[in-house]
Amino acid sequence: MHRGKGMKFVGDSRVPAIRKPNIPKDYSEYPGKTEAFWPNFLLKEWLVGAVFLIGYLILTVAHPSPLERQADPTDTAYIPLPDWYFLFLYQLLKYEFASGPFNVIGAIVMPGLAFGALLLVPFLDKGPERRPFKRPLPTAFMLLAFAAIITLTHESVVNHDWEAAKAQGEIREEAQFDTEAEGYKIYSGSSCIGCHGNAFEGGLGKPLVTTDKTAEEIADIAVHGIGTMSPGLWEGTDEELQELSKFIDELSP
Repeated sequence: MHRGKGMKFVGDSRVPAIRKPNIPKDYSEYPGKTEAFWPNFLLKEWLVGAVFLIGYLILTVAHPSPLERQADPTDTAYIPLPDWYFLFLYQLLKYEFASGPFNVIGAIVMPGLAFGALLLVPFLDKGPERRPFKRPLPTAFMLLAFAAIITLTHESVVNHDWEAAKAQGEIREEAQFDTEAEGYKIYSGSSCIGCHGNAFEGGLGKPLVTTDKTAEEIADIAVHGIGTMSPGLWEGTDEELQELSKFIDELSP
């Protein structure tokens, strides 16, 4: 009897008999440089993404986002401004053909067509060619999109009043005062509250919380005006004006 006669060996097809190295497939029929997606290409993507993420974190720490004052729904003079990456859409809505009665065209139709065209590019050009000049359709779409975004963003930045936007959004100190005080009752019943706010925080007019004017100067300004404030706006009595100016002079943040 020979050794091993009558014995059967059962193999598992899931366990390879010979361990092969990770050799990428042959992509030589495609032009340009190619490599295995895993792990070569994916590892490079992760490394590049990590570099950009660290860079963004450093910029965030070095230049924190500027904060504005608390939102006030009653402030009709405040003009909101979107973030920089939406400025091109914000600028588009300023043109006659995309605003007013045509607002739906500027807000939905035109952006929808533009982004829809970019989404359809891979389906319109399915060739393996990677060189831009060999792919005129997607290259033209992308160049047109970049040109429109850059131009509209530039127009929005140039035409916006950044000084006024900074002034209207600056954080203002709040005043501590008694709403039952006679001075505040006079203030709330006058036209002053419409420009200087319910809490003297300012609006169309300057904030009165940190004013460096004396009571006499405040009373004089209320009657004769100053700067863009027109004269003759005060309609109360002299006694009420003295009480109001004294109240404003005693305001403390």
